Amino acid sequence: MLTSVALMTMDHRQNHLDTIRAGLSLVVYPLQYLVDLPSAAGIWASENLTARATLQEENQQLRARQLLQEVRLQKLYALEAENTRLRELLNSASKVGEQVLIGELLAVDQDPFRRRVLLNKGSDAGVFEGQPLLDAYGVLGQVVEVTPFTSSALLITDPSHAIPVQVNRNGLRAIVLGTGEADRLEIPHIPNNADIQVGDLLITSGLGRRFPPGYPVATVIEFEKDPSLPYARVVAEPAAHLERSREVLLVSLQDTAEGQP
Repeated sequence: MLTSVALMTMDHRQNHLDTIRAGLSLVVYPLQYLVDLPSAAGIWASENLTARATLQEENQQLRARQLLQEVRLQKLYALEAENTRLRELLNSASKVGEQVLIGELLAVDQDPFRRRVLLNKGSDAGVFEGQPLLDAYGVLGQVVEVTPFTSSALLITDPSHAIPVQVNRNGLRAIVLGTGEADRLEIPHIPNNADIQVGDLLITSGLGRRFPPGYPVATVIEFEKDPSLPYARVVAEPAAHLERSREVLLVSLQDTAEGQP
């Protein structure tokens, strides 16, 4: 006991055991490292798992935010397109000398043999049977059925629809018939020697007192002559955007709105 105390006292004063302690620390350090390794590994794994979970959560939030922004952007695109259509429609309305009412399509007839649309305006808004229907580009059709709050319109491409027209270039009169196809109209009973050319614009003639004169109806896209037949085959493409228009103009003329104030 006294010897140990004497050695400790000498070490305290003269530091004779420092070299021995340094050597022992080098020997013991690997053992301490191995002992602490599971704990350190657990802490490291926990921190990494926590960081990974945080990153995954942040990524999910960013994806959700990106999706939301993309949806909002698409909505903005849709609103911009709608505003463009409305500006075109209002600009078209300003050029129309008659009274007009802006309506919107509610539904499209799913019958493949009919071309009809349902509008959100009815007799309460002044809509009447036979009223011409336009978009910003040309004639769409005419109203055929009216209820107090809605109305049904027959498009010019319906097989039962006919509209008097004239060639804008020379005034040649004709009748345009619907074919049931969204982008094709036919002009029957045109002689082979008639002055009609591909590219001619067909406008309403005003005959029949149903459609006011001067509105674009279609453009001639085919004119085929067959010497064996008395008439040529004439096909036209509607000027109106029949498959794309949502907003429409309902035109009112004093001479076409029979019975209307």
